[in-house]
Amino acid sequence: MVENMKKIIVKDFEKCIGCRTCETICSLSHEERVNPVEARIAVAKYEESGWNIPTLCQKCEDPVCVAVCPTKSIKIDPALGPEIDYSRCIGCRLCIMACPIGGVGLNPISRKTVMCDLCGGDPKCVKVCTTQALEYQEDENLSIEKRGENVGRLMKFLQGVNQ
Repeated sequence: MVENMKKIIVKDFEKCIGCRTCETICSLSHEERVNPVEARIAVAKYEESGWNIPTLCQKCEDPVCVAVCPTKSIKIDPALGPEIDYSRCIGCRLCIMACPIGGVGLNPISRKTVMCDLCGGDPKCVKVCTTQALEYQEDENLSIEKRGENVGRLMKFLQGVNQ
């Protein structure tokens, strides 16, 4: 096994029941209070279809959030991907606007940008997800074909929502 193999949280929106336990544990573990708006994961609920889609940083190979940060607050950890140095973040929101998947958010209390930090390599949201809608996997295990299937399922869902 390769040292520092990059791992990511893989989402299966078809398994997500919208319980928001992931948001709860995330805010509790990072902010020491239960306040889901401060979580680094967000569950978007589509009432008409009943679908729930967990959204969080996908640790992009070449993250645009790093490129647009004027204070260089976002650095790349070889094992964990992009991470924010909160002492440098000024809350300008450029990374939020630049993220193509909505994986970066704003903490409304601190007014600073937040993104998943994988809980230092032991993501708590994965541990509490009773339906296994979230899984922590080695990035190399996710073939192009598997990623394409996931995107295809999501696109099919979104097309149904927009009709």
